[in-house]
Amino acid sequence: MRTRQSGLSYIEVLVATALIAMALVPMMQALQPGLQGSKIHLDQAEVHFTLKGKLEQLLAESFEDLDAAATAAGAYNNGTHYSDMAANVPHKVYLWRYDVDDADSDGDVFTGGEDDILWVRVATSDGLTDLQTLISHY
Repeated sequence: MRTRQSGLSYIEVLVATALIAMALVPMMQALQPGLQGSKIHLDQAEVHFTLKGKLEQLLAESFEDLDAAATAAGAYNNGTHYSDMAANVPHKVYLWRYDVDDADSDGDVFTGGEDDILWVRVATSDGLTDLQTLISHY
């Protein structure tokens, strides 16, 4: 009489290992978008916090210093000396007097600006991401 042997044969183990190996490839590929998304989010967070930090630094400056930098820039689309193109996230700082009341009636907020309101923009060097605000002398 023959007794039945318990356990797995070598062939069964080999087939099970092959099936698991074949299933691992699509599972690993399914993880790729999550890993890529994580990297993109990390990069965007670094850009945001760099720009936010620069904006906070500017808001701590005196209005007179910022107004002088705006005047030295010569136009609203010229970067000021506050720009930092050597930073981990290269960025430009734009300052200009802001025309709140449109007293010159031209519809352009960058002509005929007020003496007591400045437009502040901190932007990445490619201009794709920026933070903007207005600050007042008062």
